[in-house]
Amino acid sequence: MKKIALYGKGGIGKSTTVSNLSAALSMAGFTVMQIGCDPKADSTRNLTGGRSIPTVLDALREKTDPVVLEDLVTEGFNGILCVEAGGPTPGIGCAGRGIIAAFEKLEELAAYETFRPDLVLYDVLGDVVCGGFAMPMREGYADEVLIVSSGEMMALYAAHNIAKAIKNFAGRGYATLGGLILNRRNVQDERALVEQAAVEIGAGIIGEIPRCSLVQDAEAQGKTVLEAFPESEMSGIYRSLAARIAAEPS
Repeated sequence: MKKIALYGKGGIGKSTTVSNLSAALSMAGFTVMQIGCDPKADSTRNLTGGRSIPTVLDALREKTDPVVLEDLVTEGFNGILCVEAGGPTPGIGCAGRGIIAAFEKLEELAAYETFRPDLVLYDVLGDVVCGGFAMPMREGYADEVLIVSSGEMMALYAAHNIAKAIKNFAGRGYATLGGLILNRRNVQDERALVEQAAVEIGAGIIGEIPRCSLVQDAEAQGKTVLEAFPESEMSGIYRSLAARIAAEPS
């Protein structure tokens, strides 16, 4: 089982990237679990026809009977195992702590041992790398971290902060930095800006995703590009990146 945490600034297209990678990996024959680690709980919407699924925290708050795995894991497109950690009641509680509670419950119920995924993709908000949001890179959950970034200033700022958090955990057996994924926003000199950031961070650019209207067209249908437009050039780009991620050793 290979476990990868994908971090990035909110709104950078991280969930879109993760969902399309999950779809590509599943279509290549892998059993994939995608875990959304954002209080908005919208990471897996494009894998479930645009609908929201029950979150781990909602189940913990609302169920009177014991929580079981069927309450937490929903099968999405092509058998992808979809999980949303969820968040606290607005104005009450800590979103980071919510991620910790969700992970602990999945571990308690032996989710990984039961479903035996080949790859686990964690979709993690990277604006604030506090204890909860840093948990996927800390407690042995992820083998490596990939950072999704554009050439926009705040996206690059978040990428630097995420890289700093990973370096702070160096030597403890936690996740390592696998590289950057450039999700283009058509910023001037975008490739050069991200290449410079990669040098400063000490990582490479492992993939580049162009800006394409098919992404929005697919999302309007509640689907990934792989599901809505499987023969498109854009699907091929996601497949190539997914193949590289799957092939690299943990």
